[in-house]
Amino acid sequence: MSAQQSNRRSFLKTTAVAGAAASVPYFHSQPKTLAQETKSKNDRVTMGVIGAGGMANGNMRSARDWVDVVAICDVDRGRAESSNRNMSGGKAKLYEDYRDMLSRDDIDAIHIATPDHWHTKPLIEAMLAGKDVYCEKPLTLTIDEGKLIRKVQKDTDRVVQVGTQQRSTFNLFVKAMAIVAEGRLGKIHRLEAAIGGAPSSPSIPVAEVPKDLNWDRWLGPAPSVDYRFRPGPDGKGRGNTNCHYEFRWWYEYSGGKLTDWGAHHVDICNWALKVNGQTAGPVSIGGEATHPVPFKDGYPTENDRYNTATAFQFKVAYPDDVEMIIRHDGRNGVLIEGEKGRIFVSRGTLVGKPVEDLAENPLPEDAISKVYKGLPMERNERAAHWANFLHCVRTRQEPISDVHSHMEMLNVCHLAGISARLGRDLKWDDQAEEIVGDAEANNFLTRPYRSGYEIEMG
Repeated sequence: MSAQQSNRRSFLKTTAVAGAAASVPYFHSQPKTLAQETKSKNDRVTMGVIGAGGMANGNMRSARDWVDVVAICDVDRGRAESSNRNMSGGKAKLYEDYRDMLSRDDIDAIHIATPDHWHTKPLIEAMLAGKDVYCEKPLTLTIDEGKLIRKVQKDTDRVVQVGTQQRSTFNLFVKAMAIVAEGRLGKIHRLEAAIGGAPSSPSIPVAEVPKDLNWDRWLGPAPSVDYRFRPGPDGKGRGNTNCHYEFRWWYEYSGGKLTDWGAHHVDICNWALKVNGQTAGPVSIGGEATHPVPFKDGYPTENDRYNTATAFQFKVAYPDDVEMIIRHDGRNGVLIEGEKGRIFVSRGTLVGKPVEDLAENPLPEDAISKVYKGLPMERNERAAHWANFLHCVRTRQEPISDVHSHMEMLNVCHLAGISARLGRDLKWDDQAEEIVGDAEANNFLTRPYRSGYEIEMG
């Protein structure tokens, strides 16, 4: 174990006791909740859902006091029918092509909860159709897709909330940002995002496509390949596949843990840098990564098993000797170190001496609200994130998880993925959004769309 790892583990161990104190609800005066804003049935938002899996169902349960689901699109008929019962009591109209949904004038907003490779295209087309959108993370598979999303959002002025709900966890992540913003850590010089590693798999055989699944449309913009499935031991669990849920472990459809948990914890790191006054983006990224299959020129040479990085550690360098470490190992969460102290925050705890010091020197009453842009707060994080979005749909304000801050941090995740695939360090021009002096690496800033599934710009 390195001295750095030992110091980190010692810090987490000695500050664990403070976690109980940090879990005490931290709510002072704040804006109205969405429930207080919503006075009549006419205030409810009509919603169309694209991608009707577990995430969409959970989100619609959290938002059910404020939205009416009138349309559901999924390329898996069984999922669409089940979600219709759960979300609308069977009253929503079902679609296999979301573009038919976007043409409806009676739909106010769209929720996109598809696999990752299906986020960018419907998001852009929904904005162009005049819809506000709540889209799950990550918004893109590439950096160039993010450039286009930001342009379209700016041109259309649509409200877009990204599903990085840690930004609405007031007593943990938002409180951590308030501590940073109030200068309790001083100037930040180092951050760690521990996000866990991805699984590997045995060889997954080609299998018969389930009868309710339109496999060609599930693939959409991605290359046309065979459907694969291997049942779990004794027929239990999800098994292995290149489809539902397990798509996360294939570069063709996702970025592995770097764009899964990375999209959450690197987002918190980026947020901390911004409230600490660090406006410049990264200048380089490099490290080591282990993949479960061989790679050549940045592409897997085997196509029958998971291929995203299973283990990794990257160093992201910023101006003024600031660094961010992205790692698969260690306790899941974010470590933020400054010249005056350090804190660790995760989905279960917020610890560190600056947290303990709040007992004698509490944050100002409006500190939480200030870093949350003064927007309404709900106590449950998923409900809070939806309340934030729906309030902004009414007021036309920028939500807490806007597309511009999301792409700032997602660029870091994508660069880590490119570095992992090519096995080398990268230099980054943040203004031009280009990799410096590496034409092969710059080829990974974009991706071809399969014919018939290109983005329709109107």
